[in-house]
Amino acid sequence: MASAPHPQSTLLLVDDEPFNLEILAEHLTEAGYAVETALDGEQAWAALNRGGERYDAVLLDRMMPGLNGMEVLRRMQASPQLSELPVVMQTAVGSADSVREGMEAGAYYYLTKPFERDMLLAIVAAAVAQHRARLSVRMVAAHPLDALAALTEARFSFGTLDEAHRVAGLIARLAPRPERVALGLTELMVNAIEHGNLGLGYGDKKALMHSGRWREEIDARQQQAEFRELRVEVAVQRQGDLLSVTVRDQGAGFDWQEFLDFDPARAFDPNGRGISMARAMSFESLDYRGCGNEVEATFRLV
Repeated sequence: MASAPHPQSTLLLVDDEPFNLEILAEHLTEAGYAVETALDGEQAWAALNRGGERYDAVLLDRMMPGLNGMEVLRRMQASPQLSELPVVMQTAVGSADSVREGMEAGAYYYLTKPFERDMLLAIVAAAVAQHRARLSVRMVAAHPLDALAALTEARFSFGTLDEAHRVAGLIARLAPRPERVALGLTELMVNAIEHGNLGLGYGDKKALMHSGRWREEIDARQQQAEFRELRVEVAVQRQGDLLSVTVRDQGAGFDWQEFLDFDPARAFDPNGRGISMARAMSFESLDYRGCGNEVEATFRLV
């Protein structure tokens, strides 16, 4: 069973089948979410326009009469207020072309009907976590550190997830859109901890997220003698109007090539999209080196 979400997490559920809405609402309220429902795209769009900021994610049925899910998604992406709200696309069509179309329109999370409860909770938890991280960075960025504008180079060393989030948030304050850059940097730094230093593979993380034990396992491994002293090193350097951020872990590396572009075959997993999302949304460039235990990302300062 997936772990309980933040008690204030609110979801908008959109489906033209009342029975599907009832099942979704039952599973998600039992897991601790607050839910609102819409029976078609027009109702959903009206709810989003009334106050989309109150939602942490939207579960959106792809195939609906009238205003369908893809059109709602496109309207959301065109709205500055709604474009960064995570969408979990519900579809009976799991083809690669269908997933690719949704990804290009802005949906990175998917559920195939009929879905399993644990899969539902794992996917929703991943989407909500992304949104919560973005909101956290936005709050931090509202209090800028003016002295950072004078930064030319810096180095950081850390070992925990909390430290990774703080370092990513600090560096991202230099970006015009810090929340996007912070999410990308956080992905690279968390990846360096979990996959690099702690040796958690893709399948390991997938199973842990389905069971809701991912954070518990990370914390447990970091207490073990073989992992306790391992660090992630981050080097930051200004290059004109670009900032270069190099993240290096002490692990054996991984097969990074297959994660640079989002594979539709992984669309229904709760993990495996972070690097491709970071590459597409957060950075000017993203380059892994050697065995994959070093990556350089660049973003514009203006």
